[in-house]
Amino acid sequence: MAESNFVDYVKIFCRSGNGGPGSTHLRREKFVPKGGPDGGDGGRGGHVIVKGNAQMWTLLHLRYKKHVFAGNGESGGKQGSFGADGEDVTIEVPLGTIAKDAETGEFLFEITRDGETQMIAKGGRGGLGNTHFKTAAHQTPRFAQPGEPGVEGWKILELKVLADVGLVGFPSAGKSTLLSVVSAAKPKIADYPFTTLVPNLGIVSYHDQRSFVMADIPGIIEGAHQGKGLGLRFLRHIERNAMLLFLVPSDSKDHRKEYFILLDELEKYNPELLDKDRFLVISKSDFLDGDLQKDISRELHDIPHQFISSITGMGISELKDKIWQILNPS
Repeated sequence: MAESNFVDYVKIFCRSGNGGPGSTHLRREKFVPKGGPDGGDGGRGGHVIVKGNAQMWTLLHLRYKKHVFAGNGESGGKQGSFGADGEDVTIEVPLGTIAKDAETGEFLFEITRDGETQMIAKGGRGGLGNTHFKTAAHQTPRFAQPGEPGVEGWKILELKVLADVGLVGFPSAGKSTLLSVVSAAKPKIADYPFTTLVPNLGIVSYHDQRSFVMADIPGIIEGAHQGKGLGLRFLRHIERNAMLLFLVPSDSKDHRKEYFILLDELEKYNPELLDKDRFLVISKSDFLDGDLQKDISRELHDIPHQFISSITGMGISELKDKIWQILNPS
């Protein structure tokens, strides 16, 4: 994903169409001078609809389209003819997109399936024609119902990346390197904090043509739940991962403490994240000899973990096996 092309938050102004007014037409023919009312109903206003598209991965196409207007319904006509409905407008979004009301913050819906549609702004109903108001006492009503106005307002669309495995760790923990080794993804890699500024997705091949999706989430720092570092902007992506793979580098001063800081940040952001399956990886382990690995394992005696090196390939195959077992328990 090119960093400049990945957009996971947009604010747009949506306006649905007004319903068309009903007709007040009275039937007038050569030999029927007083034929009574024959006005048709107005058409409904167009809806603004959000639709899931599995081929999309960014909200970039909405960044420069801040206003989305649906068409108005047309007026009813003579001889009971209905007015045409206003044209609907469909906004296509990636799977994992949620919609909120920008003013109240109210959650509206979430798009999780390809082709799924949700209405974000409903068009106004068309007005009834005068034929509906004819009574025995009032044979020729010269009035009809106006169409209902559409609705309008600012809406927020947020994308939460959909992936089987989310990589969680401090900056420079080796998440991007691991993703580049196990998949065809080409994330930006460098030895300084916050190299990854957007989530990167990669498809990891497994045995018998099976696979799973792994996401490299930008690094967390202590205080991320309060917005520090890249903070809240990317913590939401972790919510959509089936399992979490924690990475702590072998040269960390305190592996156990670092792991629990990460856990604490996730809990403070959303306690439900701790209900997800999780596994700890000690990255960059090609620097460790057997004794150092034993020392770290004693330190992490109650935490399931594994040593890997993305550079040498150490433990990578075993890690894939472990992930597959967690994602597909027998």
